Amino acid sequence: MEDANLPMRQYLEENPMKRRLFTVGLAAAVFSLTAMAQQPIVIKFSHVVARDTPKGLGAEYFAKKAEEMTKGKVKVEVYANSTLYKDKEEMEALQLGAVQMLAPSLAKFGPLGVKEFEVFDLPFIFDDYNDLHKVTQGPVGKMLLDKLEAKGIRGLGFWDNGFKSLSANTPIKTPADLKGKKLRIQSSKVLDEQMRSIGALPQVMAFSEVYQALQTGVVDGTENPISNLYTQKMHEVQKYLTLTEHGYLGYAVIVNKKFWDGLPADVRGQLEAAMKDATAHANKTAKEQNDKDLDAVKKSGKTQVYEPTKDERMAFKKAMAPVHQKMESRIGKDIIQEVYKETGFDPAKL
Repeated sequence: MEDANLPMRQYLEENPMKRRLFTVGLAAAVFSLTAMAQQPIVIKFSHVVARDTPKGLGAEYFAKKAEEMTKGKVKVEVYANSTLYKDKEEMEALQLGAVQMLAPSLAKFGPLGVKEFEVFDLPFIFDDYNDLHKVTQGPVGKMLLDKLEAKGIRGLGFWDNGFKSLSANTPIKTPADLKGKKLRIQSSKVLDEQMRSIGALPQVMAFSEVYQALQTGVVDGTENPISNLYTQKMHEVQKYLTLTEHGYLGYAVIVNKKFWDGLPADVRGQLEAAMKDATAHANKTAKEQNDKDLDAVKKSGKTQVYEPTKDERMAFKKAMAPVHQKMESRIGKDIIQEVYKETGFDPAKL
């Protein structure tokens, strides 16, 4: 035991074997600590659509930019096509911390208790992307995202999908053509009222179930941006598509607030920069993808695509206009008026 009383340095010098073991052990310990320190922060990003949709491509782009901008400190794992959570499960999973990031459609926030988001579901409230971005990229958009904080959620930005059009197995030229038709919608009181305003029968259904429901006739038709219609192959089971562009479908990219607030400040800043880049990319992609997918639908020959005349589109606009006033008590008159101010929309002038 005499060796134990020698100073460590002298002990190691006099015992070459012990010196080698000590050096190897020390190196292993340092390597282990370094590896632990360099373990990337993992962000699970779950969504319910295909990888080659605007949201899917936006998520992949964000994952790439996040890794680049944080120099590998963050790894974003993207789970597409409901492989991790389905429509009805994902929001609860985020709040519980089982997943860190989502990009749910804006209709999902009404059932969560933030009914102001349902302003995006109002028919014909945006005429084009220019009107839309005045809201999503301006003070009204920021105010809406801030309302999520009380739900344990941090809103990072809005991503476009596109403007929705109506499809069915019978031609659609007037609102009367959809009377009595069962049309799939997301869970939204506004969308429910929108369909009832034209005499249709709204059917709430998870996105992942829509193709089969159309194929088997459980529902007669639906509303979708073209990219969703095409990537989910709905055009194969819908004979007619009318480019009404009556409503907007977009997403809010959100994270678990506790997780986000717990990130190092520098990493959070880098991820915000990555999200800004990804948002610009996702919105540009959305427009390009919908145009490209519309061409693909036409070329497939499986769906007859109809572009309504100005008067035909106005007929839909007038039929759906009462939905705005009916939903004031639910969404909030103030937020609807704020959007009107940005876009110049006035249902009274229809």
